[in-house]
Amino acid sequence: MTEPVEILSISQFPVVSTTADALAARLLRVVEQRGQTLLIFANTNLVVKCRFLLDHVKDPGVLLVNDGIGLDIAAKLLHGKRFAANLNGTDFTPLLFSRSPRPLKVFMVGGRPEILARAVNHVEQRLGQQVVGSCDGYDGLRTAHDIDQRINASGAEVVLVAMGNPIQERWMLEHRAAVNANILMGVGALFDFWAGDKPRAPKLVQRLRLEWLFRLSLEPRRLLRRYTSDIMVFLYMCFKYR
Repeated sequence: MTEPVEILSISQFPVVSTTADALAARLLRVVEQRGQTLLIFANTNLVVKCRFLLDHVKDPGVLLVNDGIGLDIAAKLLHGKRFAANLNGTDFTPLLFSRSPRPLKVFMVGGRPEILARAVNHVEQRLGQQVVGSCDGYDGLRTAHDIDQRINASGAEVVLVAMGNPIQERWMLEHRAAVNANILMGVGALFDFWAGDKPRAPKLVQRLRLEWLFRLSLEPRRLLRRYTSDIMVFLYMCFKYR
């Protein structure tokens, strides 16, 4: 029997309110049943930058979950409730792997070559998964005209795409029909974290939901607009389409 799913609309995006354990169980069923789900972690930046996704969100194979305190604030303002849990690719991906009764076959796309190599090692040695292939997001991807065939030949069940939004979301939408993998996930800066190139915020900062501030302090030039003017655009769009 299918469990009821609560969906909170955030600026026209149907975002599923669920827990990490329930989401992991749902995705592992997709693997077991050989289906396909495109998993998107919806944060404030995605709501602002990825409006093209609205043409695809009614597809049952596309699943949006909430990422970050901005979505929680919007849910409280618009619906009078918060999401069941804070979900993000950095924390959720290792949890998904840990819930699988066996190592999953993983294909990794994105990142600089040296970052990707260290991230692959982390997934194999630290997380105990089977990396069946990889392709960096620079020359590797530009010259990999057979990337779909490579992914299918590898037998990959999970494709992790780390190119940041909106690039990774466009890539997954473009390739999902040709790829046989069961789960496609856009994971942003996750390979950088796994490779040790970027630090995670201290645990206390994470618990206080201030990891965004920690990242802003490390990369102010790249992230300042995302956490200032883009937040205002996000709130405007939330109320415009409430």
